[in-house]
Amino acid sequence: MDAALLTDLLAAAVRIATPLLLAALGGILSERSGTFAVAIEGMMLAGAFGAAVAAMAAGAPAGPLAGPLAGPLAGLLASAAAGMLVASLVAVATTRFSTDQMVTGLAVNILVAGLTSYLLRALAGGRTPVVRFPVLAPWPVPFLHDIPVLGPVLFGQPPLTYLAVVLAVALGLVLARSRAGLLVRAAGENPQAVFATGTDPVRVRVWSILACGALAGLGGAALSLQQVGSFTDGMTHGRGFIALAALIVGRWAPVPVALACLVFGLVSALALRAQGWGLPVSSYVMQMMPYALALVALAGIGRAARLPAAIGTPFRRE
Repeated sequence: MDAALLTDLLAAAVRIATPLLLAALGGILSERSGTFAVAIEGMMLAGAFGAAVAAMAAGAPAGPLAGPLAGPLAGLLASAAAGMLVASLVAVATTRFSTDQMVTGLAVNILVAGLTSYLLRALAGGRTPVVRFPVLAPWPVPFLHDIPVLGPVLFGQPPLTYLAVVLAVALGLVLARSRAGLLVRAAGENPQAVFATGTDPVRVRVWSILACGALAGLGGAALSLQQVGSFTDGMTHGRGFIALAALIVGRWAPVPVALACLVFGLVSALALRAQGWGLPVSSYVMQMMPYALALVALAGIGRAARLPAAIGTPFRRE
């Protein structure tokens, strides 16, 4: 493989890993605080939908906010808000009514899939909609972009990729070295100890779930605004579950989770390009490779992972 093909492959892997990483970072917050993040798929889909609709509305030539940055900025804000709205359903159901977290997450995923499909057609007047808009352009970093191979891969990416890397480093520092991070970790390990310090662990879990929704929504925006340039029914296609697999394989630590997302991104990039290389392999087999890898990783590495001690357990004052 020559340098050009290798550079293209690695750059594509980083781009594909971006929405997975953003969603997985949200999942870390939710699960470290004691709530299973099964609804990440729905949060991502809601974020992708909100980003697409807001970007089109704000970036329309006749719109009052028309401009080169108006659409993307509106899309990012809307994606985070849409993800948080879905997360609020999970937060209320699991903390207020103590519902089963797995069932709640799956129900929310199904609800969002149907609701976004309905709203998309309602906005189009009942017709089969075609939602398209320009994708976010790469932002090359001066000088660093000129480094052979690694320059275009690491420093020639669109803006949300840089944001995902910054958030991964920041989240690692917050969880390890701040009081807020300590409270999040303690709420997932021993919520009674958190309550004994005078802090309500339910409140910690609610804010963690809402932050998860915002990050997963940004992951959906990375998919619609940065990768695809459109919105279609169920466009996340299980990426939320791959993000869940990545955070389990990465042991709920931001940097290892980022590396796991990068591996999944590399496999997806290989699957996409292998079809163009004329390999005698069915395209359906190539498309299933990222999901097969997720199953293998969970069956191997994931089964040895230690979940937070109080995850899935509603907090009750004693």
